[in-house]
Amino acid sequence: MEYHNPVLLKETVEGLNIKPDGVYVDVTFGGGGHSREILKRLGPTGKLIAFDQDKDALQNAIDDTRFLLINQNFRFLKRFLRFHGFRTVDGILGDFGVSSHQFDVAERGFSTRFEADLDMRMNRDTNFSAYTVVNKYEEAQLRNVLSNYGELRSAAGMARVIVEARQTEKIKTSEQLKKVLSRFLPAHKENKILAQIYQAIRIEVNQELEALKEFLLQTNEVLKPGGRLSLISYHSLEDRLVKRYIRNGLFEGEPEKDAFGHFEVPFKAVGKFIIPSKEEIKQNNRARSAKLRIAEKI
Repeated sequence: MEYHNPVLLKETVEGLNIKPDGVYVDVTFGGGGHSREILKRLGPTGKLIAFDQDKDALQNAIDDTRFLLINQNFRFLKRFLRFHGFRTVDGILGDFGVSSHQFDVAERGFSTRFEADLDMRMNRDTNFSAYTVVNKYEEAQLRNVLSNYGELRSAAGMARVIVEARQTEKIKTSEQLKKVLSRFLPAHKENKILAQIYQAIRIEVNQELEALKEFLLQTNEVLKPGGRLSLISYHSLEDRLVKRYIRNGLFEGEPEKDAFGHFEVPFKAVGKFIIPSKEEIKQNNRARSAKLRIAEKI
């Protein structure tokens, strides 16, 4: 399986402040790049548990007695850690978004570069795909998806055109979708707008923001005091959730105050957010929008 170099490898793993005998979790295993780097820093009694809902990632499993790979979505973090006998851990790493492998396999339908069926499922055992969203959502639902997750100004018009077009013929492929939406794709902006459309549909198909929220809320329960979060986001919707959770322990509003008027929050940020160097972006273009945030459990 071809996977690109992991983004911000050194910075993300160093952010975990690894103890050789600690227990760590990589919730986005993918090609295993971050996991291999964590294992290098663990001693013989250390443990690494990895999660990935995509069956393709299982082919990259690491043959090491200290390593366990769980083929599940990270939204079930606490449940599967407990099932395998881990109540608390020392650090959690997450590298969100789509893996380079998912982007590069044409038939998965994640990339605007390929003609493919409308799919975009990270977990191919589910029946809910991009086809479902494009062909079965009502106009108002489609508008909300394109507006909220793609931040598209023309969301209302796009939703109306999709609903009109599919009455004549179901929209089954990326090329058909592109043709239906062609009036919204001026040549100088086509790739950017298509990327926003794909992002919106993909987030809806995989319930990415709901899964991220569920995961983040569980990190407070499973991390030991002094344990670290090291999380990479690729778009503002994800990063906003991560930033707010680290700052407030909530996604909206303000945390409660204690008897002395201090906010009660579960985490403290470690340093400022980190972005890839120009050199890393030159070697791996997909790193360009990455933003790493590190936090410590109080």
